[in-house]
Amino acid sequence: MISDALLRSVRAEIQANLSFTAKETDIYKIHQSGDLANLSGLDDSSLARLPSMVDLRAVLYSPEFRRYMSGVTGSGPLSGQKTDMAINVYTPGCHLLCHDDVIGTRRVSYILYLTDPNAPWKEEWGGALRLYPTEETKLGTETRLEDESVMRSPSSRWSVKIPPAWNQLAFFVVQPGESFHDVEEVYARKNGEDDDRVRMAISGWFHLPQEGEEGYEEGREEELAQSSSLAQLQAKSDELDLPQPQWRDYPPAPDILGKEDDDADELTQKELDFLLQYMRPQYLTPDTVDQLTDLFADESTLQLAEFLSDKFSQRLRACLEEADWTDPSAAARTAVKASGVARPPHKHRFLYRQPVFGATSPSGNAYEELIDVLFPSLAFKKWLSLATGLELTRSNVLGRRFRRGLDYTLATGYEDAEPQLEVCLGVTPSGGWDPEEALEGKEAAGRAEERMMWEDIVKLKESTLGGYEMYMAADDEEDGEGEDEVDADEHVANGGGAQKDKAGGKVMQQSSHTGAGNRPHNKPKKPKLDPAVYQSGTGDEEDGVLFSMPACWNSLSVVLRDSGVLRFVKYVSQAAKGDRWDVVGEFAVSAQDDESEDQAESGEEQQGEQDAGAGDDEGLEELDEDGGDDAE
Repeated sequence: MISDALLRSVRAEIQANLSFTAKETDIYKIHQSGDLANLSGLDDSSLARLPSMVDLRAVLYSPEFRRYMSGVTGSGPLSGQKTDMAINVYTPGCHLLCHDDVIGTRRVSYILYLTDPNAPWKEEWGGALRLYPTEETKLGTETRLEDESVMRSPSSRWSVKIPPAWNQLAFFVVQPGESFHDVEEVYARKNGEDDDRVRMAISGWFHLPQEGEEGYEEGREEELAQSSSLAQLQAKSDELDLPQPQWRDYPPAPDILGKEDDDADELTQKELDFLLQYMRPQYLTPDTVDQLTDLFADESTLQLAEFLSDKFSQRLRACLEEADWTDPSAAARTAVKASGVARPPHKHRFLYRQPVFGATSPSGNAYEELIDVLFPSLAFKKWLSLATGLELTRSNVLGRRFRRGLDYTLATGYEDAEPQLEVCLGVTPSGGWDPEEALEGKEAAGRAEERMMWEDIVKLKESTLGGYEMYMAADDEEDGEGEDEVDADEHVANGGGAQKDKAGGKVMQQSSHTGAGNRPHNKPKKPKLDPAVYQSGTGDEEDGVLFSMPACWNSLSVVLRDSGVLRFVKYVSQAAKGDRWDVVGEFAVSAQDDESEDQAESGEEQQGEQDAGAGDDEGLEELDEDGGDDAE
């Protein structure tokens, strides 16, 4: 498409003079340059090192080329004032999930590939641009306008794959609810392969004419905002999602037990016998339950290792190991059958199984028993109530299988007035998710560190496996113009703040506002960080992270999710040794518990002010932190 000599010169300038920042959120993992649209703002010495890049930008946004793009796409006039471009580098493990690019005045999206001109890219390396067909669904007759009664959503699978190639230009009109696409993961090299899989491209957008330019339409930007995919998602698309929640109400506690209220706080022998079929006995003793209640009151989270009993966990592992490498779509018998595939893909994609209500006894399939018997049971609900000190009114249970190289959930908020208790039992039977474990295995095998092109530019040692689930806090403050540099939807461009993890597999929680959220009242508010960049480290460096959990075996997390808290499961890399399996439950919390907790907390604060000075408060904080570690 472009003069070969010019593009080779551009590539050489990039290698010699530009640096890249590793960026990772729920929707992407990439290495990105700074803004290249405003090269004219650079000083003379910097411009002198990028003469070919300046020439290329001038060509791409010239009146002639813009007329060409407009004529081919039928997009209408394109702006020469507002330019928008950056360089994205995908190394093994990098990806960009399904979205439609609808932000602001974007009109045409383009990708100019700068892969190695002397080593043609192979399709099996991944990195392809994939296009998703859309499906139309009638939402009913209750809407006033005819065009509002039809909702477009992307199919769960792509229909077109376009592998990258040197000097290839891909472009398309940005259309709300229609221009859905993703970038396939760049796959890790297999043993014995020696190649440089660096997918480099100049990506950007042509925008609608700005005020003062020919073709400018006043109010057009606001009109497009109303029809953006984000606005549609927030307005009316939940009824099209799969799976749909299947809430089950619990009767009041006295009706469950058939006893006096004084007995409602203890597990009956029948309930204990039932739970002992599944749970480790230590978690059912009164002393342990009391410790969990105290810890949960302080932290609003619990993480319980070796949660299932030895006998049941052995049955479960055998079941899931059989299913883990079985193609779920194969006609042959599988150990675990899914109810369906979660959709739409610009929200989530994974295999799911919902409970078969009425099941009260073991079925022979240990994974199905967790979903059908244990999690929906009144006994398990009662144990959760005792361990958290919360009154639970109803539940929604789901089994999930995240297939490697395919599945994920994007960041979604929780906006109900009352908090929700969320439980996740990690039952991933494969290993290698823990970074230290993966590193030890690699060294034991004597494998050399993977070679990577431009090691001084791209600072990535190993691709991550993904699959970690996280709860996180998006900032109230706006991120400014920088977010438009990222090829991602607005509703996920704000969803960073996670820590890097070589193996991935974590569940994390952050508050989506800068208020208290799930942050203990005595913890200071932390400064804002770049939401597009994952923060690594511990303690204060893990800004905004309220809770995280890797893909793991036999570990239960319990999290109280407040209004505004975001949650997602990171895309599972094809390099993972198996799929990510879990069972999750959402439990509605009685409003009375929240009010009682606020009153109790207020009373404790008043008593603390009377009994202790500032120095004593610091000592108590240290004691709480130590005690929390011991109990956990």
